[in-house]
Amino acid sequence: MNKVLKKSAAVLGLVAVSIAASAATVHVMTRNGGSSSSYTAQSGLESVTSANEYGFQNAAYAIGSRQIGNAPDLTPAAESSVKAVVHIKVKKTQQVQSQQMIDPFEFFFGGDPRGNSRRSEPVVGYGSGVIISNDGYIMTNNHVVEGGDELSVTLNDNRTFKAKLIGSDPSSDIALIKVEAKDLPTIPFGNSENLRLGEWVLAVGNPFNLTSTVTAGIVSAKSRAAATGDQLGVGAFIQTDAAVNPGNSGGALVNAAGELVGINTMIYSQTGNYAGYSFAVPINIAAKVVSDIKKYGTVQRGMLGVAGADVTSELVQKEGLKVNEGFYVADFAEISAALAAGIEKGDVITAIDGHRITSFAQLQEQLSRFRPGDAVQVTVNRKGAEKTYKVTLRNQEGGSKLLKQSPNGANNRLGATLKELGANELRAYGLSYGLVVQSLQSNSALRKAGVREGFVLLTANNVPLRSQSDLNQVVSALDKAGSQSRSRRSALQLRGFYPETGEVVSFVVDL
Repeated sequence: MNKVLKKSAAVLGLVAVSIAASAATVHVMTRNGGSSSSYTAQSGLESVTSANEYGFQNAAYAIGSRQIGNAPDLTPAAESSVKAVVHIKVKKTQQVQSQQMIDPFEFFFGGDPRGNSRRSEPVVGYGSGVIISNDGYIMTNNHVVEGGDELSVTLNDNRTFKAKLIGSDPSSDIALIKVEAKDLPTIPFGNSENLRLGEWVLAVGNPFNLTSTVTAGIVSAKSRAAATGDQLGVGAFIQTDAAVNPGNSGGALVNAAGELVGINTMIYSQTGNYAGYSFAVPINIAAKVVSDIKKYGTVQRGMLGVAGADVTSELVQKEGLKVNEGFYVADFAEISAALAAGIEKGDVITAIDGHRITSFAQLQEQLSRFRPGDAVQVTVNRKGAEKTYKVTLRNQEGGSKLLKQSPNGANNRLGATLKELGANELRAYGLSYGLVVQSLQSNSALRKAGVREGFVLLTANNVPLRSQSDLNQVVSALDKAGSQSRSRRSALQLRGFYPETGEVVSFVVDL
């Protein structure tokens, strides 16, 4: 959990609509929030429970903020929000490699002379979470709960509950867990789009296991493409200067009205501790992610299907563009919603549904609100002329329907947790793609085939594994072929290598 923010992901790539908040897998967080430009006297902490648009029951506080000099009084927001931020304890098993004495026989006659062995060791991690529904739903970061064998949640009143993982989304670094309890305190959702630069925000969490900690700062930037090395799905973070540290991950970023405006996810630091920069996933992105997880079992990402770059002065001169900001369309996906709607190479996307677009990060942020099949108005500048197109967003498979969580998905079939390699890992290994085996179930198909944790998958049945969906498609094709030929058992041929030795290995996995 307590990781350091990694260096920034590239702006090129297909625009994934609902790309939910990516926070790098850094295990330190940051919060940003916004408040109204005018503050009224506190009228009390009366709240009314109601179902919000995301399908969770939480309370809307009837509080305002008093002015003390030129700064708002943040005490009502702090006192109310701290009750709904929890401490999460995660127990997991970690594979540790130990190096033994050199075996001279292996040294002279081949094999691994170092006599490496692997053993399992129990580890405990900590983080924060936010109660978003009074019946026990809690939002946190994926990297907080990832690989956890046992989750426990401690409330602000010191009650402790066992929690279960409802679902997670590694690309946005958001997860949804649940405890069996009723009438829990909650934080109402705010609107992260309404945040303004310089607004006061509070970061609420459990840094260094110091429970119920509140720090204050201002919104330093919006739609920030944080400097991370991971291939995250979100590049539109809220940047604040509120102090966050290891253990804050998954905690709340609230505005002066006590509304949840972000989920603290990572920091920028060379030491692992707070250095003045922290980043939060906007609640408008995070809320959609957990809503999809609860309703569909998986995140519904609408795809625009374009690739390109932010407009810069160099690009303006090179391509003869007539605008100085926006997202330049250089290419399209194999199946592209934008291309089908009439958008062309060389167009500059300047607005989505009337919301101004000045960068790829803003494009992601706007599209993250939609699902496959949703229609959006995309405004482009084409050689100085402004045009607007109605684009029906597609899913990751190129269709316009919502995707259902498959009980026979590749991860479930293989009994493993897989993760796409981050940019730093790809660079270190000299690869352009790959999936790493993070954990294995005790009786999994991969373990039976001889695969160990840490193995990097490169191909499946000779198909390059550039993403998790590539593996899912290979497994689906095997299932289809097996259903047509009952006498033939499905066999998956995997090829990859172990980073610690560089040994390239192939496995045959029976499904």
